Amino acid sequence: MDALEYNKKLISFESTSSLSNVEVTNYCEETLKQLGFVTERIDYDDARGVRKANVVGKKGSGTGGVAYFCHTDVVPADTWSIAGHGPFQPAVDGDKLFGRGSCDMKGSLACALAAAERFSADELKRPYYITCTADEEVGYVGAKHVAAESRLYREMVDGDARGIIGEPTMLEVVYAHKGTTGFIATSRGRAAHSSTDKGINANLAMIPFLAEMKQIHDETLSDPAWRNERFDPPTISWNIGVNDHTSAINITPPQSVCTVYFRVMPGMDAGVLVDRARDAAERNGLELEVRGDGDPLYVDPNSEFVAELLQLAGRSTPQTVSYGTDGAMFGELKYKVVFGPGDIAQAHTDDEWISLDQLERGTDLFEKLVRHWCT
Repeated sequence: MDALEYNKKLISFESTSSLSNVEVTNYCEETLKQLGFVTERIDYDDARGVRKANVVGKKGSGTGGVAYFCHTDVVPADTWSIAGHGPFQPAVDGDKLFGRGSCDMKGSLACALAAAERFSADELKRPYYITCTADEEVGYVGAKHVAAESRLYREMVDGDARGIIGEPTMLEVVYAHKGTTGFIATSRGRAAHSSTDKGINANLAMIPFLAEMKQIHDETLSDPAWRNERFDPPTISWNIGVNDHTSAINITPPQSVCTVYFRVMPGMDAGVLVDRARDAAERNGLELEVRGDGDPLYVDPNSEFVAELLQLAGRSTPQTVSYGTDGAMFGELKYKVVFGPGDIAQAHTDDEWISLDQLERGTDLFEKLVRHWCT
């Protein structure tokens, strides 16, 4: 099959992160086997007890080669805007394929599978790996399991495989992306009618904490220590959310919650800001829970690996992006870039699509990489 047909099939599996991705993983595993891959399966239950699955495939002998990574989960499609078909009913209109995950990032996987059809295992002197993970959209959870448990992943690391994180980059070579860190601060009070003195207003302890969070926000906009002009935006995007969950204005709020999510760039230590927030929480009697920690991705843009990939891709300059990827969990890989078909501007939209041209070009370029590093 070509990438278009693979993408249609992949889109048809409803694999929103809140649901199980086992069915789409079963399809990927069976397809990999049919294409001559040896496979390794890593299943787990998420925090809510929902069954999730990763599959890793290897085609060819030896070590090294190309290690391609993707995720099979997608974001919700509750606001899907196309009346003619649902988000999990792939549809071609003109030069575009519509459907949830068509761009982010089942289209990329479709290209990787279509490229694999163009080689027999005997042709590959070094291996072509394909890794499909769960739960990338909700914290790189599947990738964490792969990094910790996969025998084939350990082989990729030890063999210095060329890592391709296939997220949408319009086939630009991306050598760095931001990391992700989040935390939740909670103030506890006691509900009561606001006309009495029986309640404890949780917001009163939260207010000085919020003042500290605002101060950090302002500092990170101007302090060179938290800026990197190679990124757009060049800041860590210290995003503050507030909610006291009060259902009526005459109730003393029993709980107040502040969320902060930010994205440090390579060379920055997110722990410095988390420690500062933790100190502020302790001073004000708040609970603090850190969530969603992922490292930035960085490889030397002047390295031989990046130079080779630029030449193969027909590009002159490597890029940076401000979103995160599973690459945050694959730091042991010496060689890795983000490189895949599709435009990130189409990811997570209510009419998500990928161009047919990107599917064709993505397949051709993935084939080119495999021929260069594996045959």
